Amino acid sequence: MKKFAITLSSIMIIGLTVGMVMQQEAMTTLTTQTQSEKLAEQVQEAEEQEPVAPVTDQVVDYSINNEEFLVTFDQGENWIGVPIEPQTLFTGEYTGSQQELINDSYVLTNDRAIFLYAVNQGNGITVHTISTTDQGQSWQETPISNIESRPTLRFRKMDLLNEQFGYLIFSGERTMSSESGYVYLTNDGGESWTLVGIPDTLRLIADGGFINESTGFLSYGTINPDAPDLYVTNDAGTSWTWSEVHVPDEYGEIFVQAEAPFMRDDQYILHVNQGPNGDYLGGRVKGEFHSEDEGLTWEFVEEVEPDELH
Repeated sequence: MKKFAITLSSIMIIGLTVGMVMQQEAMTTLTTQTQSEKLAEQVQEAEEQEPVAPVTDQVVDYSINNEEFLVTFDQGENWIGVPIEPQTLFTGEYTGSQQELINDSYVLTNDRAIFLYAVNQGNGITVHTISTTDQGQSWQETPISNIESRPTLRFRKMDLLNEQFGYLIFSGERTMSSESGYVYLTNDGGESWTLVGIPDTLRLIADGGFINESTGFLSYGTINPDAPDLYVTNDAGTSWTWSEVHVPDEYGEIFVQAEAPFMRDDQYILHVNQGPNGDYLGGRVKGEFHSEDEGLTWEFVEEVEPDELH
């Protein structure tokens, strides 16, 4: 009887041991399968993930892809995330594809990147810039304006003329054919912005910009303009004066919308286009005007074809 009990116990121990070994082998196999499945899923996800698509194929470029906003300073060898939500770059009256940034809403060079964006805040928005001077190793967010009474943005334009001086122009509060405009200047490369004055008008901004630290322009009239409506400041926005654009009679109903003046070989240049409804020679020809008094008055010089501009 004692032998039988010992034998039975031995059989039970052997059975338990075999069972435990078989269970361990099954768990090991299951774990290996699970790890293999996870690895396969990761490989598949990596293969399915869309590659970063640069916009311009330049050395310094950007991409908006998979809900990320990325920049590169080495033609795509390395992509750096910009720490903002991509949709904030398009807040306002914008109807593009959102695959490319709004023209003139950013500065992107090898030494500096600045992007203008806006965040919805209840019944209004806040306007900001985000910038880097070390190729994306660090980013600085700068609040520009808290515009609780302005529910959206329309016109926006930003540029740096040198390492320190730049301008930012935007508009909001649009009601039919009127709106409020805002001009900010920077003297530290975009780290801070100062609000300056604007002309006494509520017309819609058509274009604007500065050509140096003191001289800037704002052009008005986007809905059926019938004549150039251009203002100039020669004191960095402290005061503005209406600029006289002398359009010859034969072009009086053709060249109606002033663009932002610029410098060419130390000469003040202004192009006046045909507005949204122009049809003279296909609607693309512009009038070129020159100024000899820092933009106070302008005289017609010639017609300019699109491929001759600038």
